[in-house]
Amino acid sequence: MITIYPAASRYSTNHGWLQSNFSFSFAEYYDPNNLQFGPLRVFNDDIVQPGTGFGSHPHREMEIVSIVLQGQLKHQDSTGNSEVLVPGEIQRMTAGTGIVHSEFNPSDTEDVNFLQLWFLPDEKGLKPSYEQFAYDQEALKNNLLPIVSKRQTGEHRVAHIHQDLTLYLSRLDADKTITFTQPEGRRIYVFVMEGELELNGEKVLQKRDAARINETPTLEVKAKNDTHFMLIDLP
Repeated sequence: MITIYPAASRYSTNHGWLQSNFSFSFAEYYDPNNLQFGPLRVFNDDIVQPGTGFGSHPHREMEIVSIVLQGQLKHQDSTGNSEVLVPGEIQRMTAGTGIVHSEFNPSDTEDVNFLQLWFLPDEKGLKPSYEQFAYDQEALKNNLLPIVSKRQTGEHRVAHIHQDLTLYLSRLDADKTITFTQPEGRRIYVFVMEGELELNGEKVLQKRDAARINETPTLEVKAKNDTHFMLIDLP
């Protein structure tokens, strides 16, 4: 079953310095029927204005993945990490027993647009940890490139996450098709950053639309035009 969640169905908030779209219950937005999809608990699409950001704040017992689509995002945390995340890089943070971090737009002129995903870990009490690296953007072309996974999935480096999932990114040329298969009983989450996708010849996703997919072990993904998208294989 493929259920489409249009971009306009997301909860939107504007704090001036911050514009956010929440795909799941978060902060002031609470819907008991929209808490999570498998272990995917948060999927936020944020735009932060220059010279502003999120001050130091704590997290516990969560796996946090950040992907910058435009601009740059400076991260600092209580374990001593200080990095600037830019497009083409992936950031994974295990909050575990507790971590304090901040996220700031260091630019004087350019907004930063980034996606932040939270996943429930498969065990509690983990030691906090952090990982950031640049992935091979050429390998995204007409391919599903794993960039976050619990296990090494091939020749390309992946950010290790404490949950049985794999997050793929792709840039699919117009009219190209990718077929994704998974064992029975698993879930698929698809999110379009740019472009337009057709799923199994029947459902269409446009920019910032998402699909939550159950009981569909084979998914054919076709680009209606040049498309940048994410696919997550979930338990």
